[in-house]
Amino acid sequence: MRPRALPTFAALLGTLTLAACGGGGTTQAPKADAAATPEFSGTLSILTKFAGDPTGPYFENLAAAYTKQHPQVKFELIQETDQSVKDKLKTLTASDALPDIYFTWTGNWADNYIRGGRAADLTAVIGPDTPWGRTFSPGSLAAFARDGRNYGIPLYGNGKFMGYSKSAFGKAGIAVPRTFEELIAACGPLREAGYEPVAFGNKDGWPALHYLQQLFAYNVPDATLQADFDPATAKLADPGYVTALNQFKTLVDQCTDTKGGTNGVLYSSAQEAFANGKAAMYYQEILEFDNATSAKVKPDDFGIFQLPVPRNAPGDGTVLEGSPEGYLINAKSPRVALAVDFMKFATGLENARTLSAPPYGQPSTVVGAVTEDTSSKAVHEGVQLVNKAPKLAIWLDTVTVPEVADAWLAGGEALISGGKTAEQVLESVRQASESAK
Repeated sequence: MRPRALPTFAALLGTLTLAACGGGGTTQAPKADAAATPEFSGTLSILTKFAGDPTGPYFENLAAAYTKQHPQVKFELIQETDQSVKDKLKTLTASDALPDIYFTWTGNWADNYIRGGRAADLTAVIGPDTPWGRTFSPGSLAAFARDGRNYGIPLYGNGKFMGYSKSAFGKAGIAVPRTFEELIAACGPLREAGYEPVAFGNKDGWPALHYLQQLFAYNVPDATLQADFDPATAKLADPGYVTALNQFKTLVDQCTDTKGGTNGVLYSSAQEAFANGKAAMYYQEILEFDNATSAKVKPDDFGIFQLPVPRNAPGDGTVLEGSPEGYLINAKSPRVALAVDFMKFATGLENARTLSAPPYGQPSTVVGAVTEDTSSKAVHEGVQLVNKAPKLAIWLDTVTVPEVADAWLAGGEALISGGKTAEQVLESVRQASESAK
């Protein structure tokens, strides 16, 4: 699970942008030979997003196994949570103290590190025609490529789905909705059956953006949507934006128990409501599937479906929201070759299968790692759907510039609370985009 738009987002990426050259090109980082033979000594520092259960032990175990092979190599693991990793990145970037290996999202987030000369060029070792590069799914590798060069190491894939309790649907006498309108209509029977139809907590702001980005893909033609992510070409005038915002507002008002009060509900509280059997549905990432089941919602009772497409939506109904997540290697690190060797070890098939299996449930981007034997049924199903999707809609707060991402964040919160109409939200985002040109 990853954090989306956040108050410090613009500040962090602004720090990165200062390192980029004024013409918008990529700053030339010190030449680091990623293909060099590593020196197996010293301390390798890694900033992860795996703090806490159940993912915390993963990198700890990897580090111990690697040290067993190379006793002179030690590790400094900086394990952060979904919410804390962004602040840690901001601090380390501002002090020019990024670790040897550090977590990143795709889109504008990774682009700023690349433009700022802080990400080592890994093309020679992980390009699509290299032995290591061929072990990854092509789409996940391409997500971290810029101008024909490869910078990122995709660790796991991700997609967004509505998780649901099959028993709750059975008790309410409803089927899996085929359209967005059917989803809204199902909320009444589910409430009558004793469930909160959709668990939703938006205290951190980003959960609203999950819904919005998927609905934007459905309601706004793709070419228009892509142009609107870039302030230089953005118009943000398509009526599909207002339609999508109003659809989201309808879902919050009719399908969640707290309605406008969801801005005060923690995301983890929504997770718990579903896992405890109090809610019938919960919009979640593949990374959360293995944590969604419990004594109340057993694996066989857990199903998923893509957020349904509204009737007559003019966008692309085949687009699925999601994106791989991965790691960059600090271009200024004196241990680039060692960092590459460790990440090759981390993404080897055996370790990739471990990452994909319970209790971690993080679907590796390594080809052959996610199977019915290594992963839970839901994770395997979700990965297959992600792989079949002709296009992924990258997270709204990483695909665009920080000023616009922050405007969407504030707009989503205002829409939920009733402080702004859909039209007013769109106008505030349009103004942010104009200012960012």
